[in-house]
Amino acid sequence: MTDTVKYGMIGCGMMGQEHLRNIALLPGAEVVAIFEPDAGMRAEAARLAPTARMVGSIAELLAVEAVQALVIVSPNFLHLRQLEEIAAIRPLPVLCEKPLFTDPADAPRIAALRASYPAPIWVAMEYRYMPPVAKLISEVDAATGGVKMLTIREHRFPFLEKVGDWNRFNANTGGTLVEKCCHFFDLMRVILRSDPVRVLASGGQGVNHLDESYDGKTPDIWDNAYVIVEFASGARAMLELCMFAEGARYQEEISAVGPVGKIEALVPGPGRFWPAHLGAPPVPQVIVSPRDPKGPMVMEIPVDPEILAAGDHNGSTFYQHRGFNAVVRGQGTPEVSLADGWWAVAMGMAAQKSAATGQAVDLAAEGLAPS
Repeated sequence: MTDTVKYGMIGCGMMGQEHLRNIALLPGAEVVAIFEPDAGMRAEAARLAPTARMVGSIAELLAVEAVQALVIVSPNFLHLRQLEEIAAIRPLPVLCEKPLFTDPADAPRIAALRASYPAPIWVAMEYRYMPPVAKLISEVDAATGGVKMLTIREHRFPFLEKVGDWNRFNANTGGTLVEKCCHFFDLMRVILRSDPVRVLASGGQGVNHLDESYDGKTPDIWDNAYVIVEFASGARAMLELCMFAEGARYQEEISAVGPVGKIEALVPGPGRFWPAHLGAPPVPQVIVSPRDPKGPMVMEIPVDPEILAAGDHNGSTFYQHRGFNAVVRGQGTPEVSLADGWWAVAMGMAAQKSAATGQAVDLAAEGLAPS
């Protein structure tokens, strides 16, 4: 392989443009071809990657011989079919945005892809790579003595506008607990080093998007939820989601507790949303609170300003791309596998079903768990 990995992009909306900005910061990386059907997003992508060739289809993208790796950043409901199209034409290493799929009936197709795809597929779970979250993950066992209880709280802004407003409806996204929260279910598995067995959830649409209408239809995406997950290890985790709390100082707060102590990560939201009159945006923190001797220890975890400015995810997209770039070069395997992406979706689907029915959901009994 040459010194520079050459990328093809599938989708360059808001998140796709974040990927473009972060690839541009990465040594040994260049976007050479882009497939983006929307004219406005295509023009912005051309501004960010002026030397990239614009193409009209995935097949045309794969026909560009220089392309060595792919990044899928299309709407959720397209991910699986696009992976299958790539597999049939020219299977290259892929970084695929979450969620992997949106319909429980599609699990067999993911299983088939996992069994047969000959190149690496890395599922984009950016939250693992936020510096304060990565710090928590690396120190969680020492700080807690083994996690027994894990709480993840996200208080944030409503869903942003996307091309064609596709993200306003569950049929396109898989539901909020899949679309948005698969990140947090992935973090639960990573932090607890165990797989989930049962999910109990309550959620709904209380505030956001109720006054909107698209082709006569009111959006049905949820904006708040509580989810409790029981794990095979005996640990328990809880997610608290509120998408009308953008006035908060921190967007994500993660707390892990075990027999010897507690560790927390506090992550601010995107700097571009922080009110200028309040001064500089908050700095991420990690707090370790031992039981004996008592005394919380606060560590600030600043992010390189250039990397921070390249996206809305606390610098994590850059660090994720650095890992994927190494895999494309043959250095290791994807840190976030198809199985990881599948588990995150399965947990979200179980939570959606539990909240809709009022009943706990056993993942194995429902056939949601990866085979």
